[in-house]
Amino acid sequence: MASEPARAYVGLGANLGDARAQVEAALTALASWPGLRVVGRSALYRSAPIDATGPDFVNGVAAVDSELAAPDLLRALQAIEQRFGRERPFPNAPRTLDLDLLWFAGLVMQTDTLTLPHPRLHQRAFVLVPLAELVPGLDIPGHGRVEDLLPGVQDQPIEVLPQ
Repeated sequence: MASEPARAYVGLGANLGDARAQVEAALTALASWPGLRVVGRSALYRSAPIDATGPDFVNGVAAVDSELAAPDLLRALQAIEQRFGRERPFPNAPRTLDLDLLWFAGLVMQTDTLTLPHPRLHQRAFVLVPLAELVPGLDIPGHGRVEDLLPGVQDQPIEVLPQ
């Protein structure tokens, strides 16, 4: 456990089953995980899969304060995905739930299992648009501020879902 809670941003997505219900339930699971506190969340958005086929995704971003170190938070996210029946039959397969550790306390790191910030965060509207809703001025190390990255993904259709 880390001594002081660290702010982290988690991307949430699903495109199988009742995707919206899955994402909402995942937010509840995050909020109940020991050592995590959900302190904010974006609206939910619909977006088409990128580099994949399948139904549209429901996506959002949660802000969490984590007493867990980054690798432990990643393991917690993977455990929650497993609870929701996540399978990984091939890269970019449709999924019941996808939880990505996008950013963790401004850390820059790369291991066999974790890269921070998330390596494609700056290329994905389904991450940047909800992240901009929460923290438009957030600096993504090596890429710049979230709000300044939005023009680079304006060709990716994304729509906010009604509350």
